[in-house]
Amino acid sequence: MSKMSALPSPKTKRVLPGFGISLGYTLLYLSLIVLIPVSALFFKASGMGWEAFWSAVSAPRVVASYKLSIGASLAAATINAVAGLLVAWVLVRYRFPGKRLVDSLVDLPFALPTAVAGIALTTIYAPTGWIGRWLTADGLKQLIHAPLGIVDAILAHAGSAFTTVPFAQWLERFIPEDGIQTAFSPLGVTIALTFISLPFVVRTVQPVLEDLNPELEQAAATLGANRLTTFWRVILPEIWPALLTGFALAFARAIGEYGSVVFISGNMPMKTEITPLIIITKLEQFDYRGAAAVAVVMLLISFTMLLVINLLQRLSSQRFAAPL
Repeated sequence: MSKMSALPSPKTKRVLPGFGISLGYTLLYLSLIVLIPVSALFFKASGMGWEAFWSAVSAPRVVASYKLSIGASLAAATINAVAGLLVAWVLVRYRFPGKRLVDSLVDLPFALPTAVAGIALTTIYAPTGWIGRWLTADGLKQLIHAPLGIVDAILAHAGSAFTTVPFAQWLERFIPEDGIQTAFSPLGVTIALTFISLPFVVRTVQPVLEDLNPELEQAAATLGANRLTTFWRVILPEIWPALLTGFALAFARAIGEYGSVVFISGNMPMKTEITPLIIITKLEQFDYRGAAAVAVVMLLISFTMLLVINLLQRLSSQRFAAPL
């Protein structure tokens, strides 16, 4: 038999240009959009000297803004990790009237200008707002006495001498003197950051839930697993990487937010002043190097947090992927 000579395989035709051109364009684009601006930030901050740099980034007012920005961002991302998972689960697993409307409302923080969101939240949660008025001391007392008053009326109509007044008085002892201050407080900052970062968790987890086969849950139930076990051993391993990704995106979005927070925070130094506002203030004072120094610290903190979250995501993926 004669040996057949190997024919050269035809080259695969690609719609886009070759690897060299594509890689060159990618590096050029990332350099113009990311690398050069970040490098300029470090270059600007490096011109101050170490003592001036440390003095700018370690001032008490700046440190207080670090604590508020990072703490409120972590709190908002954590809240959205739970609430966003629940919203995504409802949108994927249930059918109900107005589902498309609810699904579109999730993207509202994307479309709504952040300044408009801040004004709206401030109007609602201010002491005279629709929700804020019920969070004042008098409003909380009304919330306590209204349902208990109905109970007293029912008991009186039934001829009972029992009254809920002592119980209401006992509950009033736990009401803060100034009520629950929402607007112009760290709580208001957390609410604003939760609002603007919710879509990141929902839109990250939702496609994974849509691809999750419900037959796996049915098989787990057939084998005798309860709902908690089914969620922990079947559902969570599949959605955990996406959930961590959504958490990281929500945190990254929240830590740099300015527009929606500047109105509801009140901008009180050492109390409700966020780091982006510190940077804006330094720029308005023509302290460009000081603003760059604070921005570098925030960049390093954000990068470290994202690196830790990605590491946890990889470790958790390996753990859940291991045979049980």
